[in-house]
Amino acid sequence: MGDFDNKEREEVFSKKVRAGKRTYFFDVKATRSNDYYVTVTESKKRLEDGVFIKHKIFLYKEDFEKFAEGLKETIDYIKANQEVVEKRYEYSENPTEPAKADDDFSFEI
Repeated sequence: MGDFDNKEREEVFSKKVRAGKRTYFFDVKATRSNDYYVTVTESKKRLEDGVFIKHKIFLYKEDFEKFAEGLKETIDYIKANQEVVEKRYEYSENPTEPAKADDDFSFEI
């Protein structure tokens, strides 16, 4: 089979989501046989030395429905049992409320 060369882990689509101290990468990649799959990577800077630590999971298309169901059920459980205030991290010209000291982000570089 000659199309081994560049097909393995070829990136097809990528979405970067910044969320406080973490960044999530949702990437669609292609196998050698051009089957798509998803990698979800969490990247977080370690405070001690500034090294970025990454955790990655692979999600194959035959598992999409079960994965999405499980994730939704888990999130719904938390929302039903505790108040969830989702933060928006986009920078705003006119913030509606000042940042609180206990927010899960930092201005340190």
